[in-house]
Amino acid sequence: MKKALIVLIAITLIFTAFATVGNEESIVICASSEQFRNDALQEQLNERFPDKNIIVMYMSTGKAAAKVLAEGDGTEIDILVGLETGYMNKITECLADISGMSDIPYVDGLTPADNGHRWITWEKQAGAIIVNRDILDKYGLEAPETYEDLLKPEYKGLIAMPDPKSSGTGYFFYKSWVNTMGTEGALEYVDKLHENLKQFTESGSGPIKLLKQGEVAIGLALTFQAISEINDGQPFEVIFPETGSPYSLTGTAMIDGREKNSDIVEVYEFIINEFLVYDKENFSPENIYEGQKNNIENYPEGIVYADMTGIQEIKEKERLLELWKY
Repeated sequence: MKKALIVLIAITLIFTAFATVGNEESIVICASSEQFRNDALQEQLNERFPDKNIIVMYMSTGKAAAKVLAEGDGTEIDILVGLETGYMNKITECLADISGMSDIPYVDGLTPADNGHRWITWEKQAGAIIVNRDILDKYGLEAPETYEDLLKPEYKGLIAMPDPKSSGTGYFFYKSWVNTMGTEGALEYVDKLHENLKQFTESGSGPIKLLKQGEVAIGLALTFQAISEINDGQPFEVIFPETGSPYSLTGTAMIDGREKNSDIVEVYEFIINEFLVYDKENFSPENIYEGQKNNIENYPEGIVYADMTGIQEIKEKERLLELWKY
């Protein structure tokens, strides 16, 4: 508890320093997406609002939620982007009513009304088994086809997956196993898988980095990141699990009270109606709204998704992470 408090104080000091540089009216956006996506957001905001001091800062989804929950509307954060929806549900009372702000024609179940008009669906993050063909060939190995295949002894030390305690990607793999195997079955599976893992990575992009470096042959990772690397010439292959592609949802919101600030509202409406479309078309293309376009070459079509019942329930996540021993 003491360590967590020290971390939260440090984060607060960092935010305060940035938010007061040169302009007391800074608009602070806490974004939990990959840095290249955050950079694109910052660039477009600077172009659209040259008269506003807008700061896009990265913070992991769990830490961002903890900060907002602890500080309420007194937080330096004005806007949240890419926060896991389970955490959104946990901090709902700290969020502004965004009724009528979104023009996006979401698919059923993902509209602002479905979220209590407190947050807007930002993206659907989905994963798969990603392999580096060159490394498999180096060891004379065939690619795995199922989760069960990952337990084969020939893959020992050649697999990486994100840690569910620090990564939403890692958690949705874990939750999909719970949904298909039951809690005990999933924990038994993880114990066996652990024997073959080179490491649990802190972030969801960790396995992709290890695959690029040739340190592992197999990674449990995000599909869109793998396709991006394939388009850049990496010898990767995407293998969808037999139970379907696991996924989670993230959202975007304003902190309560910020709806009274016209500058923040103007920036937020740009993010949810314009940059969201750009981000989905060019970075994270899993479908969330009607007529959504995909500019990413070679992206798989007709993806079958896993049963992710309960993925947005924060109490279920806390229960499962309490059982996670690695």
